[in-house]
Amino acid sequence: MSLSQMNELSKQGEDDVDPRERQGLLEDLEEVAAGVASSPPRSPEGACPSPTAREAVPLSQPKEECPSNEDEAGRSTREDPEDAESSQKEALRLKMGGLVAFLLLKYRTKEPASRSEMLSRVNKEHQDHFPEILSRASRCLRLLFGIEVKEVDPSNNIYFLGTTLGLTYDGGHCMPKTGLLVTFLCLILLEGDCAPEEEVWKSLNVMGLYDGREHRIYGEPRELITSVWVREQYVVYRQVANSDPARFEFLWGPRAHAETSKLKVLEYLLNLKSKNPLSEVAQRHEEEEA
Repeated sequence: MSLSQMNELSKQGEDDVDPRERQGLLEDLEEVAAGVASSPPRSPEGACPSPTAREAVPLSQPKEECPSNEDEAGRSTREDPEDAESSQKEALRLKMGGLVAFLLLKYRTKEPASRSEMLSRVNKEHQDHFPEILSRASRCLRLLFGIEVKEVDPSNNIYFLGTTLGLTYDGGHCMPKTGLLVTFLCLILLEGDCAPEEEVWKSLNVMGLYDGREHRIYGEPRELITSVWVREQYVVYRQVANSDPARFEFLWGPRAHAETSKLKVLEYLLNLKSKNPLSEVAQRHEEEEA
């Protein structure tokens, strides 16, 4: 598997989402991320909002006007099936974003999440789509933030959130950066355990990360990768021997080797394409209640 193939896997949402919708999902999630980061009240360290701040998380909503009854009736009679499908997708996308925000706060407060709590974030008219919403939300949490949603108590429908691949680092602030760290470790592995810096930046650019440009979730990427992650011993950044002009490369650091393994990372890559097991769990609950 090449770096370019890794990029495609990293950028994917659900396989059945077209590129424009996927971009909209990511844009909404970035707004959710900014909302969680700025939601009051904060802890004394300023790290994250308290549980009472859950409802304060802003999420972009479509701008609404107040049409007359006549206009509303006219639109309803003219709405074609394609418009109805588009409206449904937009509604599900917003519900998914709201669920992501809720689960991020659950992660930060280290609280489990119940299925009933998650359902309460979804309007009754969309609860039939809950398995799909949960599947998309969990996939976005995994890829964007490096958070796994696992059902730990099936009898009571309780879920717990933890970092991907057993890594103990998440950035120490409201926006977990484990997702990017996992992607970075994957990139190094796919380059034969030693990734040239220029190739890594090509991949990061495709993902919307640029040297010297602040990212809404991850901050300035060069500082994060070559300073923070090197200091945390997840990454080794070194000059290529005998290179003139100087070139640099990335390797796994000792902490990465201690907390995860190449086998786990390869399994993670393979699972990116597979169906999210949480969708099957949620679907099973739907069938049991029917």
